[in-house]
Amino acid sequence: MRLFIVLLPWLELFTLIELGINTSALAALAYVLFTLLLGMAILQRQGQGMFERLRQSQQGRLVGPQLLLDDMYLGLAGILLMIPGLISDFAALIVVIGPLRRRLAGWLLGPQPEPYAPERDPEGHVTIEGQYRRVDEEK
Repeated sequence: MRLFIVLLPWLELFTLIELGINTSALAALAYVLFTLLLGMAILQRQGQGMFERLRQSQQGRLVGPQLLLDDMYLGLAGILLMIPGLISDFAALIVVIGPLRRRLAGWLLGPQPEPYAPERDPEGHVTIEGQYRRVDEEK
């Protein structure tokens, strides 16, 4: 893994040089500029969407943790698109495609546990969960 991290910038440079050789230097530069702008647009849009969902969760609307994770994954894809090179762009494509990302994460990380979500009382009563002890019985 360390070797891959050390070699990644050189592999990215190699893929861009090969792209420039097979097409033209101007096409390679246009590709890098396009993916940079696309990554910036994805980051901006996902950041605004994430803050909107966080605001909704503070107002009492339930926002699932999977939605926030999807926002973070798409933010990661935006960052990967901003890195010049074809390898990081391919990784960004894998991250953007939801089912492929979830299958790959399940394969690499194993099954994820379901998040705990307490049931709400339909009549509007508030249930506070926790532990307690009576202080007057101990005296």
